[in-house]
Amino acid sequence: MKANEYRNQTTAEIEQNVSSLKEELFNLRFQLATGQLENTARIKQVRKDIARAKTILRQRELGIG
Repeated sequence: MKANEYRNQTTAEIEQNVSSLKEELFNLRFQLATGQLENTARIKQVRKDIARAKTILRQRELGIG
């Protein structure tokens, strides 16, 4: 998801999205450990999405942007 898409969401929606992304990351890591993961690039995508969402949340806390 792009940063602009996160900016259009409410804070509660972003927090809910972060928690679902963290759950997905946990499942991806579990699949990687058991050798079932087919798309290893998805781990990187999810980590970056979490970082984007947390950055938007932090900017809102600080009143930036």
